[in-house]
Amino acid sequence: MRAVPRILVTDAINLGDARYPDVEVVDRPGISRAELLDVIEEYDGLITRSRTQVDEALLRAAKRLRVIGRGGVGVDNIDLDAASRRGIVVLNAPEANTTSAAELAIALMFAAARGVARSDHIIRGGGWDRSYLGRELTGARLGIVGLGRIGSEVAQRALGLGMTPMAFDPYVTRERADVVGVALFDRLDAMLERSDVVTVHTPLTDETRGMIGVSELATLPRGAIVINAARGGIVAEDALLAALEAGHLRAAGIDVFVDEPPAPGHPLVGRDDVVMTAHLGANTVEAQARVGKEILERTALALLGDLSRGAVNAPALAPDVVKALGPYLELGEVLGRMAAQLAPAPVRSIDVRCEGSFALPPAPIQVAVAKGFLESFLDEPPNYINALAIARERGVRIDITETSATGVYRQQVGVTVSGAGPTSEIVGTVLGEHPRIVAVDGFPIEIRPEGTMLLCTNYDRPGAIGKVGTVLGDAGVNISGLQLSRVGDDGLAMFALTLDQVPPEPVLDLLRGLSDVIHDLRTVRL
Repeated sequence: MRAVPRILVTDAINLGDARYPDVEVVDRPGISRAELLDVIEEYDGLITRSRTQVDEALLRAAKRLRVIGRGGVGVDNIDLDAASRRGIVVLNAPEANTTSAAELAIALMFAAARGVARSDHIIRGGGWDRSYLGRELTGARLGIVGLGRIGSEVAQRALGLGMTPMAFDPYVTRERADVVGVALFDRLDAMLERSDVVTVHTPLTDETRGMIGVSELATLPRGAIVINAARGGIVAEDALLAALEAGHLRAAGIDVFVDEPPAPGHPLVGRDDVVMTAHLGANTVEAQARVGKEILERTALALLGDLSRGAVNAPALAPDVVKALGPYLELGEVLGRMAAQLAPAPVRSIDVRCEGSFALPPAPIQVAVAKGFLESFLDEPPNYINALAIARERGVRIDITETSATGVYRQQVGVTVSGAGPTSEIVGTVLGEHPRIVAVDGFPIEIRPEGTMLLCTNYDRPGAIGKVGTVLGDAGVNISGLQLSRVGDDGLAMFALTLDQVPPEPVLDLLRGLSDVIHDLRTVRL
């Protein structure tokens, strides 16, 4: 008779009253590291929050462990690579805090609009000032940066309050925005100049870090309110401070900082036109109850064979599929990541074309492309279980076709991306078990996809590469690789530079200014 799977809970988490007769749950919140190392070999499942460090040493001791459940969103305390190498599934419960996070953003809007922090400070100091005039949110135009789960919930609540919600999200289609009930803008500045209140709900990535900076804040109407309950650093703190000091902004509501907790002398902390909370987006009784219930259910179901919910790292592929298609799955993810950065936004469709004879049906490569594409802009990493479903939810159609080999390579994968502008096409293959890009937008060029790449479409004139190299060299940006394409019939060619670091935006602006030799310039970060 097979033993009942055992789940060990090592951190304080409200598991609710749900019971699963086919698993045994042992609740040991606060268990010491030493004792955990001693007993972990007796368990098939582990549920943690942020306290327990699930590292290589713990995983080595966990001889029976098959599933790790993380109560909440982040999995920074779990070594995902080590877990994946051992075939251990890692789960989380990202949806559980959606309502709480959206409500906190709304609460910060009200508090900032009505001067709650200012009045509270005055009264606690023994004063009584009724002269301050707040503003109503009814009728206000709300700009939402990021129309994912939380941004969409904020929009729904704003509609109920009589606000006019608008959104900017280059990865969301107009059809999806229509379902939510918001006007979708193609340009951030066009939305900001109409926003009485702006709230951000995006992950923190290289693309979003500092995306609300000096020029963006200056674009807002005078007297606007800024809310950041997403990630510290999306709204540039120094720019926000300057806009408040200049009187351009009425107020701000901040739940997150670049450094947490902020230093005692942080200039925003002492201002009465800034209302602050301590990264409390998920901190409600209801959210924590949902987190515990959800992660217990997902961990129990995973141990019983159902991996359909919350998997962070599960490949959801049989070992023979991974063995036969592994390098092409890696290639698919690379093509998806490149497509997200090179294609015009918003993307509406992705066509995956598998050419040649593969060891097994190449359908999993379609999922790999979807996973790589979504990774560029999602806060919770997608996986081979949920990638296609998330893409459909965002209004992106992803199709796959299989054809016989037509090019130089026996097998190759092409990805054609269609969106608001011209289509973009990237083609790759596998050489010696390693992905290679072999064509970009019709230019045949062999690129080893890694690090930061600069793709330059140039006029066939002497000195193009030299001028670009001089600008980069003067800025201290080292070039570690160079690949050239052939010149096309239109007199354009392409060259790709692999760089040791990401060029600063002013350097990219200088390169774009080389209009006598550079037709188009794009960066890709892998």
